[in-house]
Amino acid sequence: MKKSLLIVLGCLTFASCQKEMKTGYVDNNKLINEYQKKKDIEASVKSKIEAFDRRVDSIGKAFQAEAQDFQLKASGMSQKAAQEQYQLLGQKQQRLQQQFQMEEQTIQRESQTKIDTLIKEVRNFIKDYGKKNGYTYILGSNEAGSVLYGEESKDLTDEILGELNKAYKK
Repeated sequence: MKKSLLIVLGCLTFASCQKEMKTGYVDNNKLINEYQKKKDIEASVKSKIEAFDRRVDSIGKAFQAEAQDFQLKASGMSQKAAQEQYQLLGQKQQRLQQQFQMEEQTIQRESQTKIDTLIKEVRNFIKDYGKKNGYTYILGSNEAGSVLYGEESKDLTDEILGELNKAYKK
């Protein structure tokens, strides 16, 4: 009798010591894409790209005008002078193309760096959110299917998105 009472008491003690695991999940795509800071980054990058495109178009038109002007004058030049001028135009075109390519790569690197930093910030925010709110796990749902099913009551996406946007506004 004593043994069975001790066993039951031990089982009850063990069961009461078990901590319930609190889990939730977020839709990674929705969280990142609807985060205002990402929208602001995209708008900033878009304006840089538009300014770059305008500059490229403007310089391209000026270069085309210069090339057309050369074609008109080339008939009145000596062959040697025309050839030298043609080489200079070719070199100028090559320099412009290299310059544009470097600027485009700079914009892309800058954009990627900002997005990578944003993703790290979101991950850290979720980690802190989980700790503050007693979560054992917060999983990420994405196209690859890391969370194939989750109860809607466990979906923290909107809640965390709201907190992220509130923190960003500050």
